This record gives sequence, structure tokens and C-alpha cells, in this order.
Amino acid sequence: MTTLYEGAFAKINLTLDVLDKRPDGYHNLKSVMQTVSIRDDIEIDIGTGAPWRLVCDKEGIPCDERNLAWKAAKVFFDTTGKDPDGIEIRIVKRIPTEAGLGGGSADAAAVLRALNRHYDAPFSVLALAELGAQVGSDVPFCVLCGTAMVEGRGERLRKLPDMPECFMVVCKPDFSSSTPELYRKIDEEPIGKRPDHQQMESALLAGDLGKIAEHIYNVFDPIVTREHLELNYIKSIFNSYGAVAQQMTGSGSAVFCIVESFEYAAVICNMLRDNYPQVFICKPV
Repeated sequence: MTTLYEGAFAKINLTLDVLDKRPDGYHNLKSVMQTVSIRDDIEIDIGTGAPWRLVCDKEGIPCDERNLAWKAAKVFFDTTGKDPDGIEIRIVKRIPTEAGLGGGSADAAAVLRALNRHYDAPFSVLALAELGAQVGSDVPFCVLCGTAMVEGRGERLRKLPDMPECFMVVCKPDFSSSTPELYRKIDEEPIGKRPDHQQMESALLAGDLGKIAEHIYNVFDPIVTREHLELNYIKSIFNSYGAVAQQMTGSGSAVFCIVESFEYAAVICNMLRDNYPQVFICKPV
């Protein structure tokens, strides 16, 4: 039996725009995504000689074929035709769920990376990302990691320059957003403001954190904030203690801010922690 280890990194959306509805019922998206240092840890036993098994230390996470990590392993072995002779996946969960941070997708991507490495890399990184598209929309980016422009349903990726050095605070309030409901609302009302991806890309190219901060925008943010005013409270704490930008990530409900120093991040965390136990300091990775 062999045990594999891999980190699964959360993602945030620096920009997120919803475009046209596709014939398959999904929407085309355009987003600049960034992986951050909040991570789950994945261990995989290969060759257990027993039926497939998945274990997670957090309650409420499906531990069967519904889990994206399980699906990722199945897609890998179905595509390669290899037989692991039994597999056990163990997940140590730190990324908040139902947060817009891509935790399940990150776990799936980590499984794909670990298996690909173990079997002497039958797939390039981009081919592995394509494989991930069969598992979920955010999985291709989570395979790639770093900073990237993501388009279509998440399958079209283009690497962008790394974010400059900074710190982030991520806060997950108690409520969660319904992603299908958000898409329904966005179909029913005109989008008043959209992110400027070209300006964001130029800011990343210049390594200018101030300009990056200016162009952070997520079209879901005003819809969720309108219904959950506590997001305004969290953002006000961010802004009062040194944040250069703040925004919801994905379809929420987690919000993040960018600060220039660890000291600012620590103060913000201390201000929020009494009301919000799920608050994290992280960095771009």
C-alpha cells in the first residue's frame, strides 16, 4: 500500500462576471481567480485491497460517490484504465463549506494532482485540468492554482501574472447562498455594473496592488448583500482597519479583504472573531 499527500487550496474570485446562458442550461462566466493559503489536506491510500472509502473529519460532508474527491478519483481511473486495487481518501477539512471558496473543487483537484504524480504524470497540467472539468466547474482552475483568467463554464484557463505580496482576511458568516437562486435572480434583472477584466489584467501585469484593489468586482455581491445586510457590517470592519479592497467571493457567502500587512489582518481578525468563528488570515499562493 502507498500513501499520497496533497494540499487542497481554496480559491477566491478577484473578478466575476456572468455572461450569456448556454444551451446546456449553465451560464458562461468570466473570472480572474486566485488560490489562497487556506487549505484542506488530502491523504490517499492506494492498493488497500478493499472497497473504495472516503473519510472526512468534518460532519455533513458526503463520504461516498457524491463527494467531488471521489468523483475525481473515478474519472482519473476510468480515463487511464488503471486499477488502484482499493483506495481510501482522507480529507482534513479547513476550507469553509458553502462559502464560494471552492473547497470541494480544491479537494477534487488535489486528488487528481496526487494520482497523476503517483502514476508518473500521464497528463500534463492542462490535460489534467481538462479532466477536472468532468468533475466540476471550478476543478480545472483548482488543478492549475495561482492566478488565472477563467472562462466558459470554468474549462478555459489562461495563466496570469502572480498577485503581488499581500495578506487577505476571509470571513464566512453563518448563512449560505443558493447558487441556482442567484443565477435565477441575475437572469431576471439587468446587471448594473460589470468588472473590467482588461484593467485587472493590466494591474496584475504591473504588480500594482492598489490598481488590483480598484478593479475587484463580483456581480453576485450586490444581490447577496441586499438580502444579507450583515455583509455590510463585515465590510465596514474591513474598511475601518486598513483594507484596500473587499468583496464577496463566488456566489458567497464568504467575503474577503486585501490588506498590505499582517498587522492589519490580525486586527481585523480580532475585531470579527467574536461574531464570526470562521475567519482566516491567508496569502495568495
